[in-house]
Amino acid sequence: MQRKDVIILRKVLSEISICFEMLGCASMDAFLADEKLKRAVAMTVINIGELVKNISDETRAAYKQVPWKQIAGMRDIAAHKYQTLRMEDVYNTVKMDFPALQTQLSEILENEE
Repeated sequence: MQRKDVIILRKVLSEISICFEMLGCASMDAFLADEKLKRAVAMTVINIGELVKNISDETRAAYKQVPWKQIAGMRDIAAHKYQTLRMEDVYNTVKMDFPALQTQLSEILENEE
């Protein structure tokens, strides 16, 4: 794996941790009622997608179990269609998908180092 990819994956893991910290144990209702939190979490999702877009094709091919395309796609929706972005989807992505992504990326880095 290229050194650049290792750096990017570490940054993605950092963004995931920041997102978890911001969201904490907020319920869906609490999240939806907090405009600052919604914007901050959505921006973190955008950051993660932008980082993933810079992963090399070699790393993507080597770790096909990671949903690289879907992560980048979520970023595109959050960045370019923000007015129609369903914040429920953002919340569910963080709560349901990010823990598995965090595990996958941590395992990849452990195997590479």
